[in-house]
Amino acid sequence: MTAVALFAGFVLLIALRVPITMAIGLAVLAALVAAGFQDTLWIIPLKVLEGVDNAALLAIPFFVMAGNLMNAVGMTARIFNLANALVGHFKAGLAQVNVLASVLFAGGTGAAVADIAGLGTVEIKAMRERGYKPSFAAAITTVSAIVAPFIPPSVPLVVYAFLSNTSVARMFLAGIVPALVVAGALMLFNRYLATRQDFPSQEPATLGEIWRHTLDGAAALAAPGIIMVGILTGTTTAAEAGILACAYTLLLGALYRTLDWSLIWNAITDTMTITAIIMIIIGFANGMGWLLAIEQIPQQLSGGIGAVIDDPFVFLCVVIVSVLIVGCFIDGVTAKLLLVPILLPLVDAFGIDRVHFGIVMQMSLILGLATPPLGLGLYIVSRIAAVPVEDVVRSVLPYFIPLTLVLLLLAAVPQLSLWLPDLIMGPD
Repeated sequence: MTAVALFAGFVLLIALRVPITMAIGLAVLAALVAAGFQDTLWIIPLKVLEGVDNAALLAIPFFVMAGNLMNAVGMTARIFNLANALVGHFKAGLAQVNVLASVLFAGGTGAAVADIAGLGTVEIKAMRERGYKPSFAAAITTVSAIVAPFIPPSVPLVVYAFLSNTSVARMFLAGIVPALVVAGALMLFNRYLATRQDFPSQEPATLGEIWRHTLDGAAALAAPGIIMVGILTGTTTAAEAGILACAYTLLLGALYRTLDWSLIWNAITDTMTITAIIMIIIGFANGMGWLLAIEQIPQQLSGGIGAVIDDPFVFLCVVIVSVLIVGCFIDGVTAKLLLVPILLPLVDAFGIDRVHFGIVMQMSLILGLATPPLGLGLYIVSRIAAVPVEDVVRSVLPYFIPLTLVLLLLAAVPQLSLWLPDLIMGPD
């Protein structure tokens, strides 16, 4: 009864377009009443405060801030120019540039929405000027942003590490190879499309141009290096590494003379808003997790699924389908907060590594960015490109072929996620 009240209430409130933060809180309130805790509703604010009172979460605002500052000080165009110099002469040139630029830019933001909003303006403008269809430019901008949450600094991976009690550094390392696999699959699919469509081409950059753009863009790419080196060597905590990345980005802005204090202020206010939303969701989700735990819902679910499924890969496939559906309607952070506490007992029961599961779950959820009806990336890029959402969706759909294959590959081959963290940090 409690589980029904909890999830039915949440789904109903989402359907009524109640904001996610309030929907979770009201669903928890309804479930507590259904469970007979109406005399102890004071537990909700207590669990909200417990949920956000964790040092590991301090990294989130600084990682968000680092990404916002990257946009504010004008690193976007430099990264795009570097990617263009390296792969712009390939078949489907600017489509390949779009993917590579997302990989490079993600090292500064680790957020797909920041990738679309920051790089999207530059990429779509350049592709339209070269003769690419606006709907195609919008589509490749959306799907290329899928690599962002896998590359440090990644707020979604920090949230998962917090929820699953795994190392932030190990999760960061685990995301790098999958990100490159996703990028490679997208570039191969672009190459395939180039054999069927007449994409514009451009001359290769000279060695001098490549060198100039490398020097111009390399400084911007040092931010993720600062974060990873600081965390892996134990010199800094994740939060301190984020602070250093913010300071470094401001220093770059001063050196390049691109500091605009109105844009800096916008970056600060955007960071405060995003952080507040994330923390409210985490707080209410902690109350939901507590309620699920005392009702022993994860244990009941584990016993039921264990009686039907005995193969870890089959279990992962069931999770992938379920999470893909959830990701169509709920953003990734919220979905993790709802699902991870329920699924972790099952993950442990099947002997699946928590780091590997986190990467598979992240890939499943991030596809929701480009999936109708509520794919946030579709609406952002539609506004940037001034293209109807329906046209963007039609151009995005073919890319689900390589992306789905990569998702199944990540589920079937755990070493794609675990090889790098095991190599650098040793087996967990």
